[in-house]
Amino acid sequence: MTAVAEESNSFYQWGTQLAARGLPSPAPAGLLVGQRRGYQTRLLTKDGIEAEQAAPGLLDGVRSLAAALPGTELLPGTQSGPVPCVAEFVTTGDALALRAAGVRTLPVLLTTDAWVTVPEGGWPEWLATLPSKGRRDSVKQEVKAFAAAGYEITRVPLSESYEEAAGLLADTQKRYGHPYDLYVLGESFRRQSVAMGPRAEVLFCARPGERPVGFSLFYIHGDTLYVRAVGFDYERLVRGAAEYFNLVYYASVRIAQENGLRWIHPGIESPDAKALRGARLRPLWLLDLTEDSPLEGRDEEVRAHNAARLTSLGEISPAVAKALESDLFAPFC
Repeated sequence: MTAVAEESNSFYQWGTQLAARGLPSPAPAGLLVGQRRGYQTRLLTKDGIEAEQAAPGLLDGVRSLAAALPGTELLPGTQSGPVPCVAEFVTTGDALALRAAGVRTLPVLLTTDAWVTVPEGGWPEWLATLPSKGRRDSVKQEVKAFAAAGYEITRVPLSESYEEAAGLLADTQKRYGHPYDLYVLGESFRRQSVAMGPRAEVLFCARPGERPVGFSLFYIHGDTLYVRAVGFDYERLVRGAAEYFNLVYYASVRIAQENGLRWIHPGIESPDAKALRGARLRPLWLLDLTEDSPLEGRDEEVRAHNAARLTSLGEISPAVAKALESDLFAPFC
């Protein structure tokens, strides 16, 4: 959990997210439940302990901490009384567990989370899972275009490459108008390399003798390859060479096969591009755990928003409609 006085990432600004959906929001300073980066919040439990068993104690602890924070050095200037405590990017199962533990607000649909299944046979079998023959042919063409551009992919430990990766991520942040600090990006990657050790690796995309034009940072953990950061020097990319998809998806499928992995997790957003490459789409929710939340009693509005958003997702394309795991959306839509 993090005491948040000010948040630069709009995805983690619960006020921004709720206002964009026409819903009331708690005050912007408070307690963020779950990690502050990564767009994935899960209840962490010991082996053999289910989320439903852990959720009541967690909820009590969160609310006690929220009551103790006002006016402290962590949240100076906040008024007396408990500060808001909000969880973002929560899975359906954990949202249900927290609701059963006593949370009275309904979760708000934030975005979709993509999971790509890697069949035992690897690349050929993965190609066969794509939505259509046309899509399979498109992927083959993207692989050929990448090779024709003369690109090679190298695999390097993050501990040896975090500064170069940070520079490419800064290029992406700059392209999309997001604020960035190159030192902060590099230090974040350095700390990740220390925490994850050899499981944190980077793929670089470059032509022989040239510096990389792109990178993809991934972790292998359990049965999953997690894609955690991607960046490109867009001015140096070759038109039509599909650098992004080759680096993030097609190379990842091959690495997953080599390591006997079952899943690739490319994360949130861009549901159409991900569905067209075999991803299943699951919901992620914002859940306000505050006892006197302004969302309490607004279930009808929240459910209407969630249902409308689900409908709009299905209308993006037939591939997206097929990829949505409807049973995970249903409890709150």
